[in-house]
Amino acid sequence: MPGNWIAALALEALPEADVIGVSVEGRDIALYEVDGEVYASDNICTHGHARLSDGFLEGRQIECPLHQGKFDVCSGRALCAPLTEDIRTYPVKIEDGRVFIDMS
Repeated sequence: MPGNWIAALALEALPEADVIGVSVEGRDIALYEVDGEVYASDNICTHGHARLSDGFLEGRQIECPLHQGKFDVCSGRALCAPLTEDIRTYPVKIEDGRVFIDMS
């Protein structure tokens, strides 16, 4: 099944065990490196207008810098109050040293 794969970042630019914000086709996206895997989600918290890439990544959890809500970066699931809405996640693939995101 073909997707709308867009190059987001050189893999070497993604910090190990951390998060970085990028713009992909005008969308604010957070890319996460967790245990050798790369994950992608919307970068804006569903609770307050804060960039998740400014938050704290611990394992699979990103903590919003505004109200300390946490999301699972692999599934997008909201894990605690004050969050009530999950974040959108995107399929990721690595090819030729670049991170691609399926934006379809």
